[in-house]
Amino acid sequence: MSGVSKMLRPKLRKRKNKASLISWRFKLICSCILMSLCGLLSRIAWLQVISPDNLVKEGDLRSLRVQAIPTVRGMISDRAGRPLAVSVPVNAIWADPQELYDLYNAGGVTFDNRWKALSDALSISFDQLTTRVKANIKSKGTGRFIYLARQVSPEISNYIKNLKLPGIHLREESRRYYPAAQATSHLIGFTNIDGQGIEGIEKSFDKWLTGVPGERTVRKDRYGCVIEDVSVVDSRAAHNLTLSIDEHLQTLVYQKLSNAVEFNKAESGSAVLVDIKTGEVLAMANSPAYNPNNLSNTPKETMRNRAITDVFEPGSTVKPMVVMTALQRGIVRENSVLNTVPYRVNGYRIKDVVRYNKLTLTEILQKSSNVGVSRLALAMPPSALLETYVRFGLGKPTNLGLVGESSGLYPQKQRWSDIERATFSFGYGLMVTPLQLVRVYATIGSYGIYRPLSITKTYPSVAGEHIFPESFVKTVIHMMESVALPGGGGVKAAIKGYRIAIKTGTAKKVGPKGRYINRYIAYTAGIAPASHPRFALVVVINDPKAGKYYGGTVSAPVFSTIMGGVLRSMNISPDALLPSDKNKLATHRNKNTNVRS
Repeated sequence: MSGVSKMLRPKLRKRKNKASLISWRFKLICSCILMSLCGLLSRIAWLQVISPDNLVKEGDLRSLRVQAIPTVRGMISDRAGRPLAVSVPVNAIWADPQELYDLYNAGGVTFDNRWKALSDALSISFDQLTTRVKANIKSKGTGRFIYLARQVSPEISNYIKNLKLPGIHLREESRRYYPAAQATSHLIGFTNIDGQGIEGIEKSFDKWLTGVPGERTVRKDRYGCVIEDVSVVDSRAAHNLTLSIDEHLQTLVYQKLSNAVEFNKAESGSAVLVDIKTGEVLAMANSPAYNPNNLSNTPKETMRNRAITDVFEPGSTVKPMVVMTALQRGIVRENSVLNTVPYRVNGYRIKDVVRYNKLTLTEILQKSSNVGVSRLALAMPPSALLETYVRFGLGKPTNLGLVGESSGLYPQKQRWSDIERATFSFGYGLMVTPLQLVRVYATIGSYGIYRPLSITKTYPSVAGEHIFPESFVKTVIHMMESVALPGGGGVKAAIKGYRIAIKTGTAKKVGPKGRYINRYIAYTAGIAPASHPRFALVVVINDPKAGKYYGGTVSAPVFSTIMGGVLRSMNISPDALLPSDKNKLATHRNKNTNVRS
């Protein structure tokens, strides 16, 4: 027995040693596995709990997409709510070069008949289209967006969508449409292809008309399908704009002005109509005009709003202010008679088109006598006319809010020669815009109340500032009525059934060298009805070449047709003078009617 036990002991020891080795290895492996698990768990905790931002960012870059929520540009309408500028829905056709690259390498892009149909729909040659597409898919990383066409109509867009071309997508946008077209082109202006105002009201009120686009953040799967709405930032809607313009009157003014420019073979023409009671601009037109819905081949100079940018010497249209100033300062009385025989000042001869030995104040305006008003001016201090002109707004911008408005040219002199004072009284030595001149006549029509002009609808109307005594203004308005009566220089401006107070004018144009040339500007400014003035109108015809160039023969008939149409359209009751009243104003000394003012 003892021998057997001795033989078994070594075997038992070996078994024990082997079991302890296995146990040690097991513990080592378990420890390593445990440590690995701890490391993995620590890394997971670090990535998922402690510092997950980077991982989340990487994931969002692959799945999150930001979609713009577009906002439509505000509508521009006239005072009655009729649309003058609206945004219509269209689409942009664009290609994804990255998507086309992947498909191209996989052999999935073949320029078959569908591409030919796309080129026909976009009016692009097939070769031009394929060349442009291939140029953007030859190399990886060329971008994810290229335009193929902009402002495509919904009908063509749906046709392209149904072609189901790979890598070709549609994007919603809008296009500006102008219902009145040429009639409001200079006033309303237009936008560029991205909806930014470039000219006119569109540019001047661009911030007001432009909203703020919103954003929609979504999560997409690998197939491009939206699986989650993450966040939404609402868009801020654009503001609509209601103008003081009356579309019907605007169209009337534009049509009559265009006819006159064509008839007189003139370079251009401008007309501005203002509501005297409120200062609102009811119409502002220029000719020639352009079509804002189709700007192809439109020269830039045609886009200029001449009513606010172009300046000219106002000529005889300032003479009513000279008479008002003389009455106010006591230089003359309403029934005064002046010596109007031609005379010399500083070596220059002051004369009228027709010689008159003496004229009353009414006759000075009726005959548009340069001699008469210059004698009044020389009897006053040099500052007198300067102050009156400035009070009525000459030399100052109207602050209408339109980009590009000129403030005119106004002399800033300390010393004036007699000849400068004389010519200043009949409208030479300063320059104004048609808009500034109509503001002067709107102030006259409101009996000396100066109101700011407005291109937007105003309610209630602005009270205004009294800048000249009402009695003198009314007296001069009564005198101005004689201009359109027989014997006056503006008889062709007469409107049957209505009393009007006007002044016509003619000025030579200044040439490139700063000297007067034998080209003319004819204009007529006035108010109606004269008994209770409601509207002020200025008509300017630039460089007529049909043979006649005086304001009384060129612009006065246009004034008559426009103002007559306005009065009838607005249902203004006739206030024609009685024959006995006409005899008080009309002067028949000269049997031949003079219309050369």
